Amino acid sequence: MKGIIFRFFSNDSVWGQIMTRAWILIGANIMFVLFSLPIVTAGPAFAALYHVMLRTLRSDGEISPLKEFWKGFKGNFRQALVYWLIVLALVLVGVLDIRFSVYMGGILTWFKYGIYLIGGSLLILTSFLFPVMAAFGDSLRGLVRNAFYFIGKNPVRALLIALINAAPIVWTYMDLQRLPLYSFIWVTLGFSACAMAVSSLLIGDFNRFLPALDEFGNIAEEEKGPDLGDEQIQHLL
Repeated sequence: MKGIIFRFFSNDSVWGQIMTRAWILIGANIMFVLFSLPIVTAGPAFAALYHVMLRTLRSDGEISPLKEFWKGFKGNFRQALVYWLIVLALVLVGVLDIRFSVYMGGILTWFKYGIYLIGGSLLILTSFLFPVMAAFGDSLRGLVRNAFYFIGKNPVRALLIALINAAPIVWTYMDLQRLPLYSFIWVTLGFSACAMAVSSLLIGDFNRFLPALDEFGNIAEEEKGPDLGDEQIQHLL
């Protein structure tokens, strides 16, 4: 009986793997919420969240979500912050333009549809840029270029990823009667669940450009070639 109980609760059992994955999702999600409270740091928090999710998929879940989140937050802070501030500025300008066009009426009302198109494109780019930022070391310009590469490689997947990121939030605000329940879900694992779904769709393509990991989740020695700079190795998963 003791042996059965021990095997049931061991990390290698189905129950143990479920609990390990749940702890990673909840721990990373709580860290994301805390680090996003100032709003301006939400960009680095997104990059850190994807760092945890991608690291989990590449190391079979044997990681510390708190440690990995902090590592991803520090490693991508500058670039993620710059991009996020640009996004916030564009969103603010877009909202003001939409309100102005609706207020003026007439032909200017059609102007808002152009803003919606630009906003959708920005959503797709942002949905890819933070996972790319979490996985690869490059300049912000290079990361944007890489994000466009993965977007263009599979446009249907790009739309699906944007939908995964946007639809749950839209649904939350459409069903205000259940807002307390949705708030609880978002605080505990909502953001990390979306990030895990997106990471699962991207990890196959990402692995083609990332070095192999050993059984401990570290970069295999034979993969640390001289062509990889120290800065890039620091940011690779």
